[in-house]
Amino acid sequence: MLPIVWGLVGLWNVVTLLTYGWDKWRSKKEGARRVRERTLLWMLFATGWLGAWLGMAWFRHKTQKQPFRRYAWAWTVLNPFWALVWWTVTSAQQPA
Repeated sequence: MLPIVWGLVGLWNVVTLLTYGWDKWRSKKEGARRVRERTLLWMLFATGWLGAWLGMAWFRHKTQKQPFRRYAWAWTVLNPFWALVWWTVTSAQQPA
């Protein structure tokens, strides 16, 4: 079960990274529909923080928007990913 959960987390991070890249690409087109900031933050919060931070760094996306970055930091710290790490560590320490 645990490897499946980690696989889904990895997949979600890839989707988050691609979404940040897609939004950056769309930002360069006049009048193009964009991904809402709320959606980007929810993707970050839903264990996609690694993909989000990589997307912000690689695509230089949302790096100057201070409210967005403050929320990104807060949501990274409060992320349910850390509960998954705790679950992994505690389940590895218990005898089978």
